[in-house]
Amino acid sequence: MKLARVNTLLLTAIILVNGYVIVLPFIPNIIFWAQKQDGHHQQQLEDRIHKQPGTGANSPKSQGQQLTIPSMGLDEAVHEGSTARTLRQGLWHRPHTSTPDKGGNTVIVGHRLTYTDPRGTLYHLDKVKVGDDIGLTWRGKQYIYTVTTTKVVSATEISVEAPTDEARLTVYTCTPLWLPKDRLVVVAELQEVL
Repeated sequence: MKLARVNTLLLTAIILVNGYVIVLPFIPNIIFWAQKQDGHHQQQLEDRIHKQPGTGANSPKSQGQQLTIPSMGLDEAVHEGSTARTLRQGLWHRPHTSTPDKGGNTVIVGHRLTYTDPRGTLYHLDKVKVGDDIGLTWRGKQYIYTVTTTKVVSATEISVEAPTDEARLTVYTCTPLWLPKDRLVVVAELQEVL
């Protein structure tokens, strides 16, 4: 009798773990869909990127670095660090790339999906389209970029982080969702500094 209970318990545990692994990646899409139906959140983010940092009710959450991409519902802090461990905190400014105040190619990366944080910071990067605005608050100034390119490149493609003469923002994450063997890259050109 005890063996039957142990078997039932183990079978239940296996079913629950498998269900978690299968269903978890779909939950962020359901949440994103619900936010899109409301529209209020995206409008707040669009308003935020066109205001001076630290002014009004729509000021960024922090006075540090903050990336705002309304089309994907993102408004997150950008962390700086010398190793990839910084990715555990969320968005990571690649240390060997430029910063907005210096011009050139500013590169920010983040996870798309992890099972401990199913909605990685860049889970919805595939929703970003050419022409979308991106705001990057950096050391007290607001940099507004417009997306010019979205593409998928090999994970070994390092040219996306290469220095550029023009001021640009490159944001990338792993893709596809289920087998992250490539990079989904969004490139945006600087339009305005507030």
